[in-house]
Amino acid sequence: MLNYAHMRMVDIIERKRDGHTLSEEEIRFFVQGYVNGDIPDYQASAFAMAVYFRGMDAKETAILTDAMMHSGDTIDLSPIQGIVVDKHSTGGVGDKASLVVGPLVAACGAKVGKMSGRGLGHTGGTLDKMESVPGMDIFRTREQFIQQVNDIGLAIIGQTGKLVPADKKLYALRDVTGTIPSIPLIASSIMSKKLAAGSDAILLDVKFGSGAFMKTLDDARTLAKAMVEIGTHLGRDTRAVITDMEQPLGLAVGNALEVKEAIATLHGKGPKDLVELAKKAGAIMLQQAKIVEDLDEGERRIMAALEDGSGFRKLVALFDAQGGDVSYITDPSKFPVAKHIIPVKASRGGYLSRIDSLSIGVGAMKLGAGRETMEDKIDMSAGILLEKKVGDKVEEGDVLCYCHTNKLGVDEVLRDVHDAFVLSDKPVDVLPIVHEYIHN
Repeated sequence: MLNYAHMRMVDIIERKRDGHTLSEEEIRFFVQGYVNGDIPDYQASAFAMAVYFRGMDAKETAILTDAMMHSGDTIDLSPIQGIVVDKHSTGGVGDKASLVVGPLVAACGAKVGKMSGRGLGHTGGTLDKMESVPGMDIFRTREQFIQQVNDIGLAIIGQTGKLVPADKKLYALRDVTGTIPSIPLIASSIMSKKLAAGSDAILLDVKFGSGAFMKTLDDARTLAKAMVEIGTHLGRDTRAVITDMEQPLGLAVGNALEVKEAIATLHGKGPKDLVELAKKAGAIMLQQAKIVEDLDEGERRIMAALEDGSGFRKLVALFDAQGGDVSYITDPSKFPVAKHIIPVKASRGGYLSRIDSLSIGVGAMKLGAGRETMEDKIDMSAGILLEKKVGDKVEEGDVLCYCHTNKLGVDEVLRDVHDAFVLSDKPVDVLPIVHEYIHN
């Protein structure tokens, strides 16, 4: 039992301000005191700013994560037969990977149990995409979640209200105090939620580029390593892939559009980058689940599940198990289509060197596909469908993308979307979607 009687928060703030390493006792004192209201916001703000400037070492970050993880409920998934694997993306534009990778991995015999989030700002949330199918229930009890993973090998649900209250409170505070971009605070925020959700193995998809939280490869690598260290320190098989978000993933950005693209991908008609990410990430998850010995075998198994239709059948089973109207999955023409589908055309010729993901994500949000605040209602049919990707040759007048919206007066959005496509006079190299694989 830790003894907090002699502790004062001001001393802990000063020690971190002066660059000292905090003890386990001090970190747990802060988390517990902040959650139960004994430590006020102004002291928590000072603490977050001290961490922002001074950082935390791997051990401190792991202790902070563990304390946050145990600030509320944790989910015990031991009744699930086999190793439970989960994939977490740090968020990007057009990232429907969970709806492709999850079914493929489950089709190969692994158990995939995923708690997901909603979209806010320019990044879309998996839950919102799933809810574009009528009847889809993303809230399940722990018992229903466990039963479903045992039955069909796959469940994707919303986080319960009582997981990691420390993170909810601290994240809201960081958001308004300029302390969001701190690697120990980001890593502990993400990992506390993932670890509390109970999976045995976690694959992190850490994105970098204009549409991602981390703008550079170096920053993404630092965050990925920090999260892998936390998971390893706390006894979970944690690995990471670093993936490119210098252009949207796939072609579709927006909820129903992305679900339709996931369906097409599981029918073997997916965009190259999405298929490549699914193959690489899926293979790692199969190795984590001890279904395969090596990644080559994993990639072969994933591609076989894509080609024989078993991955698609798992997607149908997922929506069926959670109350969704599966006729939308078997016949995607049932999804609502926006009233206005507006082409955005190239004003000159050249080679597409970059598609600014942030501008595309913000554009899709303004067309109705996302939320600026948590209260905003999403238009499931809105979004952007790319016609060109980086590396493509473009002639003047070619359609770069189609904007789907039910709104009028979107001329400014269309201009911003047009400017997101950057052209070069010379051919450009297309970088691989997966840049690095980090594991212990």
